[in-house]
Amino acid sequence: MTDLNATSAALLGLLHEGPMTGGQLVAAATERFSGFFSVTRSQVYRELPALAEAGMLRLGKQGPRSSQQYIITAAGKRAFKSWLNTEPGPDNVRSPLLLRLRYAGMLTSKQRAHLVASAREQYVEKLNEAKSAAKVAEDPYEKAAADFSVAHNRAVIKMLDAIPE
Repeated sequence: MTDLNATSAALLGLLHEGPMTGGQLVAAATERFSGFFSVTRSQVYRELPALAEAGMLRLGKQGPRSSQQYIITAAGKRAFKSWLNTEPGPDNVRSPLLLRLRYAGMLTSKQRAHLVASAREQYVEKLNEAKSAAKVAEDPYEKAAADFSVAHNRAVIKMLDAIPE
């Protein structure tokens, strides 16, 4: 594994905080990145063995129910730092909501209204979480990411509110 993908880099970044199991990594990624970068459980469990095989992680303590702790190695830290210093390339939006809205014409008006209302409710909740994260962020780079999450959630709510009933 010479080039890290963004998911692998996200996991290595989280593991700088200390050893974690796959489940803990999923929870940490959701908490820290949900406003701007999604990491699924299947992605985490696919990347961890590859990172370990590449020598970027080593196995730590075995926990209950066969949970396995992972620890970043010196090679993993170097790979992460190298990834941080590369050009990010274009961002790719992957939104299940936008995909559903693209095809919402196939739904009944009641189904469309439910889709928009439930999405709005979720984004209002995400906006409140993002505002809280932005308030407590002390690092200017973490604050910039948190502010982006606030703006993104506001933009999605604005878009949903502009959809005619």
